[in-house]
Formats: sequence, structure tokens, C-alpha cells
Amino acid sequence: MSLIFLIGLISLAIWVVLVFARGQFWLGLERDDMAVVPANRPGDLPSGPAHGHGGLEGGWPSVTAIIPARNEADGIAQVIASLGAQDYPGALNIVLVDDGSDDGTADLARHAAESSGSTAALTVLTGAELAPGWTGKLWAVRQGIAHAQEGDFPPDYLWLTDADIAYAPDTLTRLVTRAQTEKRVLVSLMAKLRCQSWAERAFIPAFIYFFQMLYPFGRVNDSGSTVAAAAGGCMLVDRQALARAGGIDSIRDALIDDCALGRRLKTQGSIWLGLSDRAVSLRAYDKVDDIRRMVIRSAYAQLNYSPALLAGTVLGMLLTYVAPVLLALFNREAAGIFGALAVGLMLASFAPIQVFYRLSPMRAVTLPLIGIVYTVWTVDSAIQHWMGRGGMWKGRAQAQHVHPVQVSQGQAVTGQQPGQNGTPTP
Repeated sequence: MSLIFLIGLISLAIWVVLVFARGQFWLGLERDDMAVVPANRPGDLPSGPAHGHGGLEGGWPSVTAIIPARNEADGIAQVIASLGAQDYPGALNIVLVDDGSDDGTADLARHAAESSGSTAALTVLTGAELAPGWTGKLWAVRQGIAHAQEGDFPPDYLWLTDADIAYAPDTLTRLVTRAQTEKRVLVSLMAKLRCQSWAERAFIPAFIYFFQMLYPFGRVNDSGSTVAAAAGGCMLVDRQALARAGGIDSIRDALIDDCALGRRLKTQGSIWLGLSDRAVSLRAYDKVDDIRRMVIRSAYAQLNYSPALLAGTVLGMLLTYVAPVLLALFNREAAGIFGALAVGLMLASFAPIQVFYRLSPMRAVTLPLIGIVYTVWTVDSAIQHWMGRGGMWKGRAQAQHVHPVQVSQGQAVTGQQPGQNGTPTP
């Protein structure tokens, strides 16, 4: 058996497994408009709101939306307006935590709430200085949750949402209905990312495709599977289940915080994740470099900062996306047939996400090239981590095992290390 034959066989085997034995991730069947099925599965752990206080038959549970915001002036008004326009029959409060913005985010949010005439009460908190051992976003979320839980009647659910996600009016009603009816402790929507610029059309569908490949939504939603994930832009969380799981404190240094939260909450009950047209990201990625920076922020964290896993990933990406194409084009023996079959499966699997983003399924032919680009970005993510700039977001380097860095006007200033001031490193 020649090496070329073996490479072709391995490449084909990879795609057979991905297409036929990876939970049909590529079909994108899990969507927020799919039917809600009452839960009657033995072994499901009860969630607080679904068992007694505030079920759909006894009244709608209370919800507090938590929005961490740092320099979100471009879209915060539209986000607040969309939250205020929810048709939710129950009590809804909104807490925005202004995480050191210097662009007027807080004032724009207040004005949007006042002008919308919403019945949902908006509270704007000025975020405290970033605590050692925390990522900026989770530190802001923690403060919002702490505020929401003050008083004698804390909310049944926490709606954790990003400051760049706008919602259709029926979104929250659908989220709560699914959580209550199916007894889910977490219901999360993969917000539809903007897909207008050339860069977005080229690389955004692949971003979602790769996420689905890593975390097949069908398995995430299966209480019998250990696969767990969530999409951080929109997560409806059972407050009591979160407390039982250790609270936000238990994931305070997680760079991929949504998936970390999904794993924690799946220990408490069933969770659900799906695609959505109702939750829409307003953030623009007009240049390829904008998408590159989004990817490299967490790609190496996904590999647990492991050089060995990085090397394995690069090899795997070459076998998955490069080898089949080269074999199909240049080999006239069995390996070439294997490569052609693998390419066929590859392109077929990439077409549905193109259609979801209202693009031509013919764009699936770009996947081999996109796979190479994402491989380069993954290596770049590791390099940024090794240089102390891992997890760079909103002027902060937040990756684990590096010094927290604040960046202002192009100058990097090393901050305190986790564990200083008596705060233990998690």
C-alpha cells in the first residue's frame, strides 16, 4: 500500500465520518422555528421555572436580559429598541453593564429606551474595574447578574445577550416557550451573522459551518449525549440551574465562555442550540482582517493552548481540505478516485449553510481554499498567544496563561496577573 493511496483513503474516511456519522451537522436542521416538543424523557433534571413557579399554564416566568457592552455605540440603540419591542407576556427587565466604554454607549442606550416607549425597564450599570482572573465580558455579566438577583424576587431566567444582537419581537416568547415546554435549562440561538460584504460572504458561512462541525447541534440538544455548547450572543439561562452549576464564577477565565457555560449547564439538565433568523448580528466584518481577528481571538484556546493539538490540527486540516483536491486533480489511480469522492462529500456538506445565508450553493466550491485560510488563522492565533496578545478583544488580551493586557492608542500596558490582590487563579 503506497503512501499516496493511504492519504487518499484517510481523506475519504474523514469525509465519510463527517457527513454520515457526525450528527448531520451540515444539514442545519436545528432551527428556532422547529416544533417545540413537550419533554417526557426520564432522567431529565428539573429546572426551577419549569417545575412550579411560572410555568406557561400558571403564568409567564420573569426574565432579566443582561447585556455586557464595551464601545458599542454603532448598534446599541437598535439592540435596546429590539429588546424593548419584545411581545413577551411576562415581566422583562433589561440590565446593561457599561464596561468602560468611551464612545457614549450608555447614553445611547438610555435614549433608545426612552424613545422606544418600552414597558421593559432598562438599568444601566457602570462596570467596576476588571477583576484579576476574569475575562472582561464575564466580569461584566457577573455584575449584571448580581444586580438582577438583588431583592426578594430574582428573575426566573437570565437572558444573556451580546450588545450587537438585534431580535425579532417574538424571540423571547419563543425562547421561554421552548425552555418551559421542553424543560431546558439553557436555550441558545446562533445569531445570524452579517453577510453582506465580500469578506463576509466568503468567510462567515464557513465560520458557522466549522462551529457546527465541532459541536453538532443535534448532539448538543440530545440529553443523552455529552456534547455541549452554546452561542454566546443569545442564551436564555435558568437562573437556579446556573447557581447549581457554580454560577458565572465557575467559568470566569474562559475565553470561549459560551461553550464553557453550555458544558456547565448540561450537568444540570437538557440544553438546546439552534440556528436563527430572529437573532441577527449587527457587527460588520467589511474586511478579511476583521474576520481574521475574530477567529484568532479564540482558535488557539479551542485547542487548549496545546502545541501538540495545534500540530495535529494543521495535519488534519491538510488531510481534510487539501489532500482530496490535489489527489482528485493530479492522481489517476485509486487515490484520485478517493480524493474525488471526498471532494464531492465536502462540497455537498458545505452547500446548506450557503443556502441558509441566501447565497448560491455553488459557492461551496470555495471550501478547500477557505479551509487553508482558517488553518493559517489558527496558527496565527497560536503565535498571538505566544507573543502575549492572545484573546485580543476590545483592547484587552484575555487568553489564559498570559498577562492581562490593556491596549490604548496603540500602546500595550501589562496589567496585573491573575492571582494578585489575594484573588486565586482558577
